[in-house]
Amino acid sequence: MKKTLYISLFLLTIFFQNFGQTPATKLADTYYENLSYVKAIKEYKMLADIDPTSYVLKRLGDSYYASLRMKEAAVTYAKLFTIYNLKEEDYIFKYAQSLKSIGRFEEALYWMEKYQKLEKPNTEVNNFPTNELVSTRKEKPRYNQEQKENNFNETLKEKFILENLYQLNTPFSDFGVTEYQSTILFSSPRKLREISTEVNEGNGGNYLDIYQVNKEEVDLKDRKRQFSKKVNAKFHESSISFSPNADVMYFTRNNFNYGDYKVDGKGYINLKIYKADYINGSWQNITELPFCSDNYSVGHPTLSKDGKLLYFVSDMPGSFGATDLFVVDIKFDGTFGTPRNLGNTVNTKGREMFPFIADDNTLYFSSDGHTGMGNLDIFESKMINQQFQLPIKLKAPFNSESDDFAFSINAKKNMGYLSSNRKGGKGDDDIYRFKKEFEEPEVCNQVVSGTVRNLKFQKYLPYSKLVVKGVNNKIIKETTADEFGRYSFQFPCNQTYVITASKEYYIPETKTFKTDKSLTIDLDLDIIDDFVFNNAKEIIIKINDIYFDYDQWDIRPDAARELDHIIKVMNKYPLMKITSTSHTDARGTDFYNESLSQKRADATVDYIIYRGIRPDRITGKGYGESRLTNKCVDNDWHTNRVYCSEKEHQANRRTAFVITNLDEIKSAAKN
Repeated sequence: MKKTLYISLFLLTIFFQNFGQTPATKLADTYYENLSYVKAIKEYKMLADIDPTSYVLKRLGDSYYASLRMKEAAVTYAKLFTIYNLKEEDYIFKYAQSLKSIGRFEEALYWMEKYQKLEKPNTEVNNFPTNELVSTRKEKPRYNQEQKENNFNETLKEKFILENLYQLNTPFSDFGVTEYQSTILFSSPRKLREISTEVNEGNGGNYLDIYQVNKEEVDLKDRKRQFSKKVNAKFHESSISFSPNADVMYFTRNNFNYGDYKVDGKGYINLKIYKADYINGSWQNITELPFCSDNYSVGHPTLSKDGKLLYFVSDMPGSFGATDLFVVDIKFDGTFGTPRNLGNTVNTKGREMFPFIADDNTLYFSSDGHTGMGNLDIFESKMINQQFQLPIKLKAPFNSESDDFAFSINAKKNMGYLSSNRKGGKGDDDIYRFKKEFEEPEVCNQVVSGTVRNLKFQKYLPYSKLVVKGVNNKIIKETTADEFGRYSFQFPCNQTYVITASKEYYIPETKTFKTDKSLTIDLDLDIIDDFVFNNAKEIIIKINDIYFDYDQWDIRPDAARELDHIIKVMNKYPLMKITSTSHTDARGTDFYNESLSQKRADATVDYIIYRGIRPDRITGKGYGESRLTNKCVDNDWHTNRVYCSEKEHQANRRTAFVITNLDEIKSAAKN
């Protein structure tokens, strides 16, 4: 699959740096810089067999990566890290992505965590959740089950058929349909090799142009024609969008003007969005948009129905990930506002690409950062109160285990298009048309979403269980909140439901709601009576304080009663694991007190194990005098000694029992 040679905002660029170049690498570098990755791989592989330098391995791995030969890329990057112990962020990220693409999620997670630790500080990025790999690892085994179970986008499920537009597609990469009057436009490799016979062998040695065909002729052979010679220039063109009256067109092109290309400071040819006006029967005044730059890429434009908002993809400064979705206002006089990032609800650390804004302002796009099955999957995000909601992955037939992208839909005609390299296609990436199988009454649905939080500290509660029942007490939906406590449902309008959130060690909360409008329902859970929070906001078993005599670690009778209660609670929650944390007062040396507190912790652990609790469920940790609860600090015996009563000192000689596996277990409390 070579689509990312032409459409990924990173891999569509040409890298001209000569750093590390030697005469032996000159031919390989020439192929690489001209996007001839197949030939580059052959040359770099021969060089690597003779002398696997860091430069050669990087170029070989990047050539595999650009060609989406992820298995070979992963092997090459692994060799690079093994030999040279690299700590470069870009290569750690690409290695993680390569591993993820071939299903090695545990290893991918390890390297993504290394990438996050090395990543340079960036407030916007670091504030964004970065657990997509964890989510992917957990979601993948459930894919087939999800196909059959609850589906957020139920209006699309099992109502559309997908057909390959076989006569339009080539053996190479064809993608990105835009409706234009009675025709459709799309990107496809040109027939004539206008520049070189050795460039872009992934698309038969040709660059991409915009082609046009009448809608009624898409199933007929040899009916496509080039759209406009002025628009189709020297390099790639793709991703078209029109103003409401179709007199202005926006499209993507390499950074190319007046017969030459421009590169950024790193040697990349970036992408830009260009605007063209329809004047006297032809497209004229082709100019780049003012927020484009030689230093980053901007592409994949799509206009809102009223023509006032232009959505696009970019890796400009302020992006969360590799490529993000942005929007910019188109003013009445045709000038543009300042581009705005769509935020971390939509954008991830990966690639968000190919936006399409439907007439109802639903945003469709492809991503490899949200949880999905292929490298790229299609997602939808509803707009509610001018805010895009948590994206939802489209189900079959729209998404497959391969790459699916460039989604567009004409809701009035119940049809649309997408591109995919799924099995059974004609070539690399193929264009598919989908149609509604049968007409059904229009269904009104409302979105209900929210977050489950801890009542006391308002901290989100990951993986909380959510159950929705109808008025007849019948269960309508069951799901689990994500790692950030978030959930989302769609329900028919004007219906009454009851939602209950629950989580281990918390009291369930129930709320009643009616779907007369889109709702945000946050649920705050209070801790159950068996537990309390300590000063560190940890959940501990609720008991009376356990104290020890001065300089002793024997279990006193009053302590034994509390330990018996600990045993009772642990029997009630058989999967629970705890740590006995023991403390001393400030008298004596730090070393002695740490040793004494450990003996006290061990004494409580021994007591509990002796009475039937498995040893793997309890550990002990002594903190000495490092966590005093009052002023009785003995900083300096001679000058700063604080005199305290025996009762005050005893308050520091305490033991508590902290739950250590809160989010690892399912509800297992005995009724």
